Amino acid sequence: MNEERLVKIEMKIEFQEQTIKELNDVIYEQQKEIQRLSRICDLLTKQGKEFSEFTSRIDAPANQKPPHY
Repeated sequence: MNEERLVKIEMKIEFQEQTIKELNDVIYEQQKEIQRLSRICDLLTKQGKEFSEFTSRIDAPANQKPPHY
């Protein structure tokens, strides 16, 4: 194997290793963002259920038809 060919192979391997590292960093950041958004969705779902339960217990005039209907 000649020296030039060996150098090209080593450069390709180094490039691939760098690319893999960069992709791994991106995946890591995306996973953190997914977890953050998941926590927000869980919180909003919980608040929505609590609000729904709260409003279902209220017998406010706005929820009733006026007497002339």
